[in-house]
Amino acid sequence: MNPKTHPDPIQNQLRAIVDAARERRAEDVVVLDLTEVSSTLEYFVICTATAGLQLNAVQENIREKAQAAGLSRPSVEGPSERWLLLAFGGAIVVHIMTKDAREYYDLEGLWSDARVLDFPERATGGAA
Repeated sequence: MNPKTHPDPIQNQLRAIVDAARERRAEDVVVLDLTEVSSTLEYFVICTATAGLQLNAVQENIREKAQAAGLSRPSVEGPSERWLLLAFGGAIVVHIMTKDAREYYDLEGLWSDARVLDFPERATGGAA
């Protein structure tokens, strides 16, 4: 098999999580590759949602799409009105945060040595 035509399963899982977050209108979805800067964590997915209903809708969609992509059921930290964490083992940890919590905790700043992975938004069926 050619690795270029058969992407790494973790990349497909990350893509499923990113797309699921965007489907529920999460904003500023960022994927950090921690493999070179952490001995225990591999990837963070960080996104912004409003408190309450949207935060819950984002996490439910991520759980559903991640499981469809082959990830096991996540452990959940929280939920709070500001931050919800979904841990898919040590491989992928998803942080769904309100804007205020994201600015306050500044995970991107804390993990600034991590490489940011690019998952461009997929084109929808409509005209551009």
